[in-house]
This record gives sequence, C-alpha cells and structure tokens, in this order.
Amino acid sequence: MPQIYYPAEWFPHSCIQITWPHSGTDWADVLEEVTLSYLTLSKEILKREKLLVVIPRGFNLHSYFTEEEQVNLICAEIDSNDTWARDHGAISVFVNGKPVLLDFGFNGWGLKFASNYDNQITSRLFEESIFNKSVNYQNHLNFILEGGSIESDGKATILTTSKCLLAPNRNQPMTKGQIEDYLKQTLGAERVLWLNNGYLAGDDTDNHVDTLARFCNENTIAYVKCDDVSDEHYSELKAMEEELETFVTSTGEKYHLVALPMADALYGDSGRLPATYANFIILNDAVLVPTYGSTKDQIASKLLQEVFPDREIVGIDSRPFIKQHGSLHCLTMQLPAGFL
Repeated sequence: MPQIYYPAEWFPHSCIQITWPHSGTDWADVLEEVTLSYLTLSKEILKREKLLVVIPRGFNLHSYFTEEEQVNLICAEIDSNDTWARDHGAISVFVNGKPVLLDFGFNGWGLKFASNYDNQITSRLFEESIFNKSVNYQNHLNFILEGGSIESDGKATILTTSKCLLAPNRNQPMTKGQIEDYLKQTLGAERVLWLNNGYLAGDDTDNHVDTLARFCNENTIAYVKCDDVSDEHYSELKAMEEELETFVTSTGEKYHLVALPMADALYGDSGRLPATYANFIILNDAVLVPTYGSTKDQIASKLLQEVFPDREIVGIDSRPFIKQHGSLHCLTMQLPAGFL
C-alpha cells in the first residue's frame, strides 16, 4: 500500500495558485473593480511566496507588478471559465514521499456553471512543465471533488460537509461509505469528520466546509457562529456548533473551538451574499483574512491572531469578491513545498 500524506494548509508552500479574471468570466460587469482587488491580493502573496497565475492568452500580467514582485510571479496562459482556483486546482499530496497532483473532476458545483476549461487547468499546467520534474500527476477526473469541500489537519483527518459531498449532483450513486473509502484511498485519510449542519445563504457550492469551519492546527477548529436568533442562519449554525463540540482529535481530545463572528449581512441582485470570515488563507508567514467593511472585521482578525501567533494577520477587503459569492480561500490554492 502506498503511503499518502495530505498536508495541512499551514505546511510550507511552494506557491499559491490563482486564476486571473477576464471578460469571459462572471466578473465581466465589474472587471475593473475586481482586477484591482486581485492586484491587492496578489501583491500581499508576492511579499511572502511565489504566485502561480493562470492568465488569458496574450495577457501581459507582468506589467502590473514591480521588478521585485515579478521575481516570484509565474504565469501560464490557459483558457478558463472562471477564477475559483480552490475548486478547479489540484489537491496536492505526497505519495511515498514524492509530490503528486491529484486532478479531481470539477463540474461547476454540480453542473450549475460551465467548467469545461477549468476542468483542464491542472493537466495543462502539468503538460507545460510548470512543476518540478519530480512531481507526478494522477487523473481522478471521474470523481467530483473541490478543494473547498475538504479540510486536512495534516494528521490524516479530513473535515467535510455531507450536504456537499453527498449532493446528488456530485458523485451519486456512490454511498456515504463509498465516498469516505475513496477519500481514505486517495488522500491517505484515516478519519473523516462529517458536518451535517450549517449553511450560508447565497452559497453556490452546496455548503463547502471552507466557508463554515476550518482547521487552524491539528487541535483547533475556527468556525462561524451566529448569535442573532432572528438571523436565518441561527438554528443551522447552532446545530453545526453542537456537532463540532462532539468531535475529537485523533488522540481522543476535544477540539479547541474558536467562534468567528457571523459577518454582517451583505446583499446582491439575487439576495444575501455568503460573506464569511472562515474563508481566510494561511500563507507561509501570514494569514489573509477577508474583511467586509464592518466592526466585526477587527474581531475576526483578533481571534485569528490568537490562533496564529507566529503569523501576520492581514485584512483584505473582500466586498468585490463576495459579489460573485466567494472570497479569499475560494480564489486560491496552495501547493506545498517540493512542487516548484
């Protein structure tokens, strides 16, 4: 049996991967605004590590950055439908110590959106020799799995939500047991923790765990808590909190739970948007936290600083991003050290 290691997000990175917005994406109507937001996000990443960017053909991204920033900038011209790299990017593991890109299927969160180009990005990056020669590629396109739907503690535990992984638009007729076995076989997991409750209004993903609850270290989970009994989320998020309180670590201890505030309600043309402080990104020496122009921004940042005392906490205005129902973690995918 191969030894498979699925690193946690705080494992040292080779780079962060993103996909750049263009006129063919859902950002078309706000392209200038969101481009500025992407530049802010990119520059914060480039201060700390390399950035791999999938760009439209013929697009000169380097012109947006200083010479110093360009040293850590890697561009690949590949067609894309949209920009949610967390979900169309590879899930990176080590198999018998060797780096491997697991290319799972992406079907636009259950055939809600086109994904024909997005679904080819990982294989195209591999074909273009972006990665180290030691990196291998595994085709798992017959199984639908988005990076935002799973969390790893780096100790063979996966945290996920049943509403996403068991959704009829993903991998049916596979049963819960069959899906769990598949995660164990491909990701080297020994345990899968299933959240059956919790949701955010306006979420297109069928309850990705990275909008609700996140591993911060092997003993700590940060999660979204709603204290307003009049809010539509109160009952579901309370039930999710009660589930989290029953979970234990691989050594049998209860998790240290950190309650992040429910973001103030933001609305778009189709209703409430899924704003959440749980959609932060862990970088090599920082944590980028989505902010929404609220006093709660500082509360969430302070709580995460306590959880990540050795990392700088940097707020990124995510109001432009949330217009398309996602935020910082959704837009990015880390590749562990050894992949570039």
